[in-house]
Amino acid sequence: MPDTFGTLSVETRAGVVHITLNRPELRNAMSLAMVDELMAALESAEGSGARAIVLRGAGGHFCSGGDIKDMGAAQGAPGTDDVDPAARVNARFGHLCKAYAETGLPVVVVLDGAVMGGGFGLACVADVALARETALFRLPETGLGLVPAQIAPFLVERLGYSQARRLAVTGGKIDARAALALGLVHGVHEGEEALQAALDGVLSDIRKGAPNAIAATKRLMRKARLNDAGDLIDEAAAVFAAAVKSDEGAEGLTAFLEKRPAKWVQG
Repeated sequence: MPDTFGTLSVETRAGVVHITLNRPELRNAMSLAMVDELMAALESAEGSGARAIVLRGAGGHFCSGGDIKDMGAAQGAPGTDDVDPAARVNARFGHLCKAYAETGLPVVVVLDGAVMGGGFGLACVADVALARETALFRLPETGLGLVPAQIAPFLVERLGYSQARRLAVTGGKIDARAALALGLVHGVHEGEEALQAALDGVLSDIRKGAPNAIAATKRLMRKARLNDAGDLIDEAAAVFAAAVKSDEGAEGLTAFLEKRPAKWVQG
């Protein structure tokens, strides 16, 4: 039975939490309520024993960016505790991006239609990004006199400094094939059937990996992008040793020797 929030539809199927941004009349513009609900859905998934999260949008669009009404309300609200209301709103979205980027669960994003602003940022924090041929990516912030503030680090991480700069200053309007060439997405698929088949294949591959090993790998990779490889040798060795001695390590090695799937593959 799906769990329905005010701005999301959340359903768990075969151990995968499917989160759908559900404001189709606004091309799934991201309100403050949606930010809070996305955080709650992630926390619930992390505590449920889920194997992965899939993010997508309803009504033929992924996300058209931040809700302008919320931005306007924050702009006119009085500040408290020396914190500007607009800064507070923006920081909440930043914490959301960080949480999805750092979760131990694999995050797969399915993109079509408008992928703008904050939606563009969510595409960049996902482990795997799959797009339909209909997906159109934009960074409209500077054209509105704004700054893509919270998504900037994730743009640089996904695209590299040069391409992130180019897209930010030009409004970043690119189609799905251009996004694939830049490495923003990992596959472009013609039609819903092909897109679903690609998603099914990715989720099948994820299920073959041990949950704790995947989470530990993601943590180590986050450190690796900011540290010299030599500085991580001892830490990486300790992570490896812990995995070898874990229940997952014992099961994985035994399954390999016995030429059978590991127990978690059926999960």
